[in-house]
Amino acid sequence: MKIGVIGDDFTGSGDIANTLAKAGARTVQYVGTPSGHLADEIDAAVIALKTRSVEAGDAVAQSLAACRWLVANGAEQIVFKYCSTFDSTPQGNIGPVAQALLEELDAPLALVCPAFPANRRTVYNGHLFVGDRLLSESGMENHPLTPMTDPDIRRWLSRQTQLKVGHLPLESLRSGGAEAVFNLAKRNGEKLIVADAITDDDLIALGKIAKTHRLITGGSGIAMGLPSNFGIHPVIGDRQRFAGNNRPGFILSGSCSSATRRQIAAYRNGHPSMQLDAADVLDPDAAIASGLDFLVSHKDAGPLVYSTAEPSEVSAAQTRHGRERLAGLFETIFAELAAKAVAAGFRRLVVAGGETSGAVASAFGASALEVGPEIDTGVPVLILDGEPRLALALKSGNFGADDFFERALDMLKGGAP
Repeated sequence: MKIGVIGDDFTGSGDIANTLAKAGARTVQYVGTPSGHLADEIDAAVIALKTRSVEAGDAVAQSLAACRWLVANGAEQIVFKYCSTFDSTPQGNIGPVAQALLEELDAPLALVCPAFPANRRTVYNGHLFVGDRLLSESGMENHPLTPMTDPDIRRWLSRQTQLKVGHLPLESLRSGGAEAVFNLAKRNGEKLIVADAITDDDLIALGKIAKTHRLITGGSGIAMGLPSNFGIHPVIGDRQRFAGNNRPGFILSGSCSSATRRQIAAYRNGHPSMQLDAADVLDPDAAIASGLDFLVSHKDAGPLVYSTAEPSEVSAAQTRHGRERLAGLFETIFAELAAKAVAAGFRRLVVAGGETSGAVASAFGASALEVGPEIDTGVPVLILDGEPRLALALKSGNFGADDFFERALDMLKGGAP
């Protein structure tokens, strides 16, 4: 293994696994930190954790355990992967985890770059943009768990950690002045260096600059240029055919992002759908039973069960019932519903939302996932090759075109995309 990745959620882990695989790296994604030693010969391992919204101390402990397993199994470079919208709170968890990993690896500094130009996430002057909007004006300020109200990544990180935060300007990156910036940062005691990037070429340049860095942090785009540092290059057509599963499939959505709301509206026009609201999940057993009945009764029609709602509705429900309580109930219900649906014969699963995807994937226990072709930008086919064999698509809320759900279910059947 050359590259070891610690992902703070399951959809983001699939995203960076996809990036590494496209760059030619033999990549496996793990559901949680494995036990024992690595059996397969691979170039990169991605450990998918569910630490984005947990207590900071727990996130640090889980991330350190993952880091130690990766290093013990040969990883020469560690990547801490978080969302391209830097989903976090003023308390963490990105800053505390990055600080703990720096100390664990005895690294002098680490890049911080959530940019993902293919999905219109860019960093300029240390500020994160979504399209032509600052992050704080992109809709992320209304996120139910991690509302992003400040687009200045340097300032946001400084609230999360006592480490000094530096900046690699775009001009320095493109003019070959990065090393001078790093040297100055070391003299000033700056440990986390927020890097500007607005194109894929900028990300590839950052990857080359970070060739000798023990730790790198960022969105999936930061991994674009890493495999080539180890002599790894893409093989044309290598991922174009795969063995999926043509058995029945279904969709679960817990994301409330604007992209997912559009995808649900598009899919409901012609497909069976069922919405779960806050009142439904207060009785989890009943919600699971009614959801399973719905799925089974529409088994061959690609049924959709969702909790997705407008931000104002979500906020009102959280005020009435408690944010953490509702989030926990929805995750429990979706996980149980997925497990029971698989027991009933479903084999293709499309899940929207990072927290929902984490809960559903964890329902099937610790396992390794084969990375297949890309369904949409940042979303690969994932194969759980066990008993039974499952084909999954775990989608971040903000990712995918409006017709994503239908295309994903179709691609999970396998063959040539």
